[in-house]
Amino acid sequence: MRDRDVLAKRFEEQRPQLRRIAYRMLGTVDEADDAVQEAWIRLSRTDDSSVENLGAWLTTVVSRVCLDMLRTRRSRREDFVGSWMPEPIVAVGEEPSPEDEALIADGVGIALYVVLETLSPAERLAFVLHDMFAMPFDQIARIAGRTPEAVRQLASRARRRVQAANAEPDVELSEQRRVVDAFLEAARKGDFDALLELLDPEVTLRVDAGPGSPLAQEPIAGAEAVLTEARRWNAFARHSRPATVNGVAGAVVARPGRPPFTVIAFTVANGRVTAIDFVVDPAKLARISA
Repeated sequence: MRDRDVLAKRFEEQRPQLRRIAYRMLGTVDEADDAVQEAWIRLSRTDDSSVENLGAWLTTVVSRVCLDMLRTRRSRREDFVGSWMPEPIVAVGEEPSPEDEALIADGVGIALYVVLETLSPAERLAFVLHDMFAMPFDQIARIAGRTPEAVRQLASRARRRVQAANAEPDVELSEQRRVVDAFLEAARKGDFDALLELLDPEVTLRVDAGPGSPLAQEPIAGAEAVLTEARRWNAFARHSRPATVNGVAGAVVARPGRPPFTVIAFTVANGRVTAIDFVVDPAKLARISA
């Protein structure tokens, strides 16, 4: 086997982990794959005999590429209306594909990505690499070009934001599904009393309709305010199918024979829905089949 073939084989062994890191950092599959491809391009131009630890080298390259992409994205998103959400990884009636399963292996739901998007690029890097991938601070510091103590502080600030948002479910998927199924059934029937019972008093509803969409809206907080939106949900619920969305309970909404109109992800805690996240952006729904 030629040296380049050996290098390509070693790179492919690292690809799943690199995609997971890039997807956590960027939130879209295409951007994650672009970051990983850029790492391969740089590796193919490098004297690999000088690379002592290929996994660490590739992680550094992908992380820095993602950091640059986040900074560019942040500067372009000043006029974005609504909540930016990741490209959802969805399984309807079956298990995710092996590639998708690798991306969502630790069940990072859409609500957590919404919080990650509010962090600075450096905070997101520190939190993702340390809290999600258990990377030591001294290694992250070399990637970020900061001191280990500075990186520790970045991760700590990010962690406080994440914890304050209560963005993660506190029960297993089966219990999430029970609550979400009850919620969708109540929406189909227009049973507002049942809906109110299933909503946490501090529930948040968010919509990512994509840039410039007339469907875009700012987040809505509080059960009573969210319930006023529920009068429009009957049609959604009638055409919804249960799904797993980024590892948590959700639904795909599509009319028969039509592409999905929206993906809905729910966050469930203490037996109630604490967040409802609608992904309506057609670009982010393009990979999903109902």
